[in-house]
Amino acid sequence: MNGLYALFVVAIAAVWAKLEIEIEGAHGWAANLPTWRIEKHALLDRIYGGRPLTGYHVWAWVFLLLVFHMPFFWTGAWSFRGELRVLGGLIVFWLVEDFLWFVLNPHFGWKKFSPAYAWWHPRWCWGLPVEYWTLGVPGLLLFFLR
Repeated sequence: MNGLYALFVVAIAAVWAKLEIEIEGAHGWAANLPTWRIEKHALLDRIYGGRPLTGYHVWAWVFLLLVFHMPFFWTGAWSFRGELRVLGGLIVFWLVEDFLWFVLNPHFGWKKFSPAYAWWHPRWCWGLPVEYWTLGVPGLLLFFLR
C-alpha cells in the first residue's frame, strides 16, 4: 500500500506541477494572476514563510485537502492513523509538486532552482528551501506511517 500511495502522490504532484506551469508560466507564486493577495502580515511570516497569501493558493490548498480526504468519504471509515497518513501525503505532495514546478518549468529548470530565482522561497538550507526540511521530515514520517 505504501508504494502505491507514494506513486499516486508523486503522479498527482507531477500533474499539478504541469497545471501550475501552464497557469503561472515564468511568474511563480501567482505573481501575475488576477487574484487577491495579502503581501505582509505577522502570521504570514510565522506560518507561511513570509510569502504572500493569494486567493489562488488558498483555493488550491482547500481543493487538494478535500481530494486527499476523499477516501474517507468513499469508505465512510475515518481513523486518526488514516488522517495522519493523509496529512503526510498532502505535505509530501506539496513538496514534490513545488520541486517539480521548477524542474519541469521551461522558464526555470534545475539550474534556476535557487534563492536567486525563487523569491517566494526566501530561506534556503543545504541547497533546498527550508520548508523542504522542516516539513519534509515530519511529512515523510506521517506519509509512511503503518
